[in-house]
Amino acid sequence: MSVNIPGLVSVIIFYVVILATGIWASRKSKREEKKCTGNKSEVTMVGGRNLNVCVSIFTMTATWVGGGFILGTAEIVYLPSQGLAWSVGLVGYSLSLIVGGIFFTKPVRGKNYITIMDPFQLKYGNKLTSILFIPALLADIFWVACVLAALVKYIPGGTMSVILDISSYYSVIISAGVAILYTLLGGLYSVAYTDVIQLIFMLFSLWLCVPFTLLSPASTDIAYTAVNELYQSPWIGKIEPTELGRWLDDVLLVTLGGICYQAFYQRILAVASTTQAQVTCYVGSIFCFVLGIPSVIIGAVAASTDWNQTSYGLPTPYEREQAGMILPITLQHLCPSYISIAGIGAIAAAVMSSIDSALLSSASLFARNIYKNILRKKASENEIMWVVKFSVLLFGSIGMSLAMTTNSVFVFWLLSGDMMYTVVCAQVLCVLFVPKSNGYGACVGFVLGLTLRCLAGEPIMNIAPVIHFPGCRLVDGVYVQYFPFKTVSMLISFFSIVIVSHLASFLFNKGLLKEKWDIFNVKEKSSITLKDVALNELTEESILHNCQHSPIICKECSA
Repeated sequence: MSVNIPGLVSVIIFYVVILATGIWASRKSKREEKKCTGNKSEVTMVGGRNLNVCVSIFTMTATWVGGGFILGTAEIVYLPSQGLAWSVGLVGYSLSLIVGGIFFTKPVRGKNYITIMDPFQLKYGNKLTSILFIPALLADIFWVACVLAALVKYIPGGTMSVILDISSYYSVIISAGVAILYTLLGGLYSVAYTDVIQLIFMLFSLWLCVPFTLLSPASTDIAYTAVNELYQSPWIGKIEPTELGRWLDDVLLVTLGGICYQAFYQRILAVASTTQAQVTCYVGSIFCFVLGIPSVIIGAVAASTDWNQTSYGLPTPYEREQAGMILPITLQHLCPSYISIAGIGAIAAAVMSSIDSALLSSASLFARNIYKNILRKKASENEIMWVVKFSVLLFGSIGMSLAMTTNSVFVFWLLSGDMMYTVVCAQVLCVLFVPKSNGYGACVGFVLGLTLRCLAGEPIMNIAPVIHFPGCRLVDGVYVQYFPFKTVSMLISFFSIVIVSHLASFLFNKGLLKEKWDIFNVKEKSSITLKDVALNELTEESILHNCQHSPIICKECSA
C-alpha cells in the first residue's frame, strides 16, 4: 500500500491550522478568565456568556453537521432500500434547531443555567440528578464513538484509508488527539473558534466536489435516475404506507432528541441575550440544510453510477457492503485526486467539529453537576477546571476506544439518539414546562421510558423484541417494528411523569401518606415566613451561580 503523499501533507496542514486556531483561542479564553469577576469555570463551559453571535452560529452548525451526518446522509440516499425519502437527518436536524429556538431558548436563558442538568438539580435534588446524568453522559460518549467510527478501519475502506492509503487507526488517533488537545487548552472558546474554520472548510470543500461528481462520464443524470430504475432502485426513495409510523418515529427522534443534548444548550447559553440565542438557532438550521445537500447529491450520483466504468469496478459498493463509505469512495473514483483530498478534509473537519462539542458537553456536566454540586461542594474554581480537563481526556479516550470496536456508525448513533429521545426527552420537557413535576414522577418516567425501549428490541443490533407493537413483522430473519414505538415510549414516559407527580403531591399534601416518607419534599409547608421564602430564593440563586459565598453575598454579586 502506497501512501498518498500530497493528500497526507494537505490533511496534516489542515490539522496544524486547526490546532493553531485552538491554541490562539485558548489565549483569548485565558484573558477572559482574568477579566471574570465571578466563576472562571463559566468561561470554559459557556464562554463567559459573551460569545460573538456569528461565532455561535458557526459552532452550533458545526456541532450538528458531524461526520455521521455527512457520511450517513450520502449512505441513506445511496441505499436501494431507502433513498432520499428516508434521509430524515437533512430535515430533522434543521427542525431541531428551529424547535429549540422557538420553545427551549427562553426558559433556559431566563434562568441563566450553565448546563441542562441545573434545573434538574434545583427541582429534584442531587440523588435523582446523578441518575439522570448517566444517560446524558453515555449519549455524548456514544456520539463521540459514532463520529470517530466513520474513520475506523473495521468499516471496509475506512474514510481516511480510502483516499489517503493510511491506516484508519492513525486517522482516529490523530483526529481525536487534536480535538482533545485544543478542547483541553481553551474550553468553549477553542471549540467555537476552531468550529468556524472547520465549517468554512466543510462548506467550501463539499460543494467543490459536487460538480466533478455530476460531470463524471461513469454517472447518469441524477434527475433521470431519481424516478427510473437503472442500476438499482430510484435514489429518491419512497415510504410505503406500512412504513409511515417508522419514518415518523425517526423524524421525531432526530428533531426532539437533538434538543436534549448539553451541546445545544452550551451554545445558546454562551451568547449575551435570548435574541442572539434564537438567531443562532434559526440561522444554524439553514446552514445545516445547505451543508446536507452535497451529501444528498453525492449519494444520488453514486446510485446513478456504472461502477464497472470506474477504477472501482464490480461488484458495486452496495454488493461489497461498503455503502457506509460511499461518499469517500465516490470522491476517489469520480473526482480528480486533488478534489477528493479536499473532500476528505471536509469529513475530517466534520469529525472534529462534533467530537470537541460532545467532549466539552459531557465534561461540563460531570464537573459542575456531579463533582462540584455532589462530590466536592467546596471545590475551588481551579479544581473544577482541572476536573473539566481530566474529563475531556477520559471521555475522549473512552469514545476513541469504542470507535475501534465497531463496524457500524449507526449502532452508536442509534444508542445516542435513542437514549436521548426515549429516556431523556420527556424529562427535559417536564422539568422546563411542567411546574408541578417532581422527583416521584421523574423516577417513574425514567424507568418506564427505559424499560419500554429495551423491550421493543433493535434489528440493527439483532436484539429480538419482547413487546411486539402493531405492525411488527419478520424481515430477513429479524423482527422490525413499523409502529412508532419510540415516540410512544417517550409519550408514556412524559404522561407518567405528569400523572405520578400530581398523584404524589396529592397523597402527601392530603396526609394520605406519612410526611417522613416524602423523600423529594413535595409536601407543602403550612407556615412559611417571608424571611424563609426570601432565603430559599437566595439559596437557589447561589446554587445556580455556583457561588461559594453566603446567599446574601451571591445576591449582591448577581445584581
